[in-house]
Amino acid sequence: MTDVDAVRPAVEPIVAAGEVADDRSDIGSEDRVVIVIENDENFSRFLVDVAHEHGFKGLIASTGAEGIALAHQFKVDAITLDIQLPVIDGWRVLERLKGDFATRHIPVFVITTEEETSRGLLLGAVGALNKPIKTKETLDEVFVTLRGFLDRRARELLVVLRDGSQIRAVAEVAGDASVRKVIVSSGLEALGALDERTFDCVVVEPRPGEMESLETTAEILRQCSARRIPAILYTPWPVSEEIDRELARISHGAIVKTVRSPERLLDQISLFLHSSIGQLPADQRKALETLYSTDAVLAGKRVLLVDDDIRNIFAMTSVLERQNMQVFSAETGKEAIEKLESTGIDIVLMDLMMPGMDGYDTMREIRKNESFRSLPIIAVTAKAMKGDREKTLQAGAWDYLAKPVDTDQMLSVLRAWLYR
Repeated sequence: MTDVDAVRPAVEPIVAAGEVADDRSDIGSEDRVVIVIENDENFSRFLVDVAHEHGFKGLIASTGAEGIALAHQFKVDAITLDIQLPVIDGWRVLERLKGDFATRHIPVFVITTEEETSRGLLLGAVGALNKPIKTKETLDEVFVTLRGFLDRRARELLVVLRDGSQIRAVAEVAGDASVRKVIVSSGLEALGALDERTFDCVVVEPRPGEMESLETTAEILRQCSARRIPAILYTPWPVSEEIDRELARISHGAIVKTVRSPERLLDQISLFLHSSIGQLPADQRKALETLYSTDAVLAGKRVLLVDDDIRNIFAMTSVLERQNMQVFSAETGKEAIEKLESTGIDIVLMDLMMPGMDGYDTMREIRKNESFRSLPIIAVTAKAMKGDREKTLQAGAWDYLAKPVDTDQMLSVLRAWLYR
């Protein structure tokens, strides 16, 4: 068993032929293969017909679980993904695909009735399209994009570093051998580079505490957003409340991920460049394997569960203690704040729907304390209403989980934020 296999999440059993006929019995070793994960049978058939016109063989999955299984069973080149899927929605499917070393490099194109298409790009999709589809030419563009992505040999990375940055060495080696890097030290150079070349990912390291630097960063992010280029903000330094508000403001509406460690930076660069883990240099591969290894990251960490339902606390405690985490609990917002002040907590899972001081108010109170400004807080809610994710992030959460909580997803989120 390889190191990659050792950290790969368990997957669903290999699937047999689905209810909708596809090409799974007629795939040669040289064929380009696309998985169509789609809840609408007629539309999935039509997508496969269009895929054929663009030189792909098509596999059809009507559920997320089947799509994930197909991605492991076949040598897959691309995926189209519906979001409105039964049982597991498309967002979770995308997170699962991008959290698995065996599938994270596969380009995914989101096709959905939901308006939050930028969310798909932030999670690692190469493109997103809103339904209803008005013309066949629109779908042709999907497969032209996928073909173009697969045919391009090199990826382009732009890195904007402040003077004396400690991550220059990280930027210089990030990605696999096919990545072309442009490293600059000023915003003007970065904006010039964006006008001259097409980039797959942009990394920006603002100067700590400098509002002028943040304004330059804001312009870079605006240019990236207009070009649909995913961006990464690298902010390893403690931030004041004012700077934190500015970072949130300039990131609003952009396809931008904020990271605070060199390891997380490598992880996000490899995600947005769709680098195959097996083709990364050994030291990068080892860093990512550690990042995604439960035992190494979670063991010994102290987690605070805030929930007014003792049954939820009990269920989550049993899962987390199996990862050798130290689990503390609070049933009210007031009790949670008291626990934080008396105990060295590494991360918080915060229920939002609590009587009295709800999770939103509790997070706002926690963030008022300068000591807790860099404390990861993960919001957990049973209500998955439109805009909930944005509302929780504005209240001070760093991430968001919907109930019923998927165990694999919860552990993945915890690992991601604790490896800092």
